[in-house]
Amino acid sequence: DFHPRSPYGTSKLAAYWHTVNMREAFGLFACNGILFNHESPRRGEDFVTQKIVRGAVAYKRWKEDGEKGESPVLKLGNLEAKRDWGDARDFVRGMWLALQQEEPGDYVLATGKARSVREFVEIAFRHPQIAAKIYWEGKGQDEIGRDEKGRKVLEVDPQFYRPSEVNVLLGDWTLAREKLGWSPEISFDNTVNDMVHSALDRATRESI
Repeated sequence: DFHPRSPYGTSKLAAYWHTVNMREAFGLFACNGILFNHESPRRGEDFVTQKIVRGAVAYKRWKEDGEKGESPVLKLGNLEAKRDWGDARDFVRGMWLALQQEEPGDYVLATGKARSVREFVEIAFRHPQIAAKIYWEGKGQDEIGRDEKGRKVLEVDPQFYRPSEVNVLLGDWTLAREKLGWSPEISFDNTVNDMVHSALDRATRESI
């Protein structure tokens, strides 16, 4: 059953049924891809994943500049929110496979593993070129993250909590595996590290 919890989700559900209608009524070869969160270095800067990546890069640049002034503080919402994060390259391959079938169909593309915002933060900051471990203090909206020297690098800001937050999103990609022979190949850690690596390269180019 579908139960959209945001205007974005509602619009996607409308598109889903429009695709089904065009397929059934007019014989159009059209597939629905129900894609869970998928990331890449091209992710827009307004998304939490890129916000985390930018925060990790800002921390590294602060250290390279001699740690002048206070450390940059990354502000996030619900650290316990969990998402089924995949890699965009895997998902594009899945979409291509769906279009190679004799009959159109609807497929969920996901990894089947839920990872928290907190985990994303920890992986981003421990990228080899940043190598920072986050130590957590407090709970809920009072939680903060510090580096190994006790300097605050992250805090929870209630303004970033969503009004209709879904705590866990987890996808079942069984049909895609059975019908398309598809499975996710790129690990969560590799996806995050690729995003950080790309952001570091971009920051270096911009500083030249």
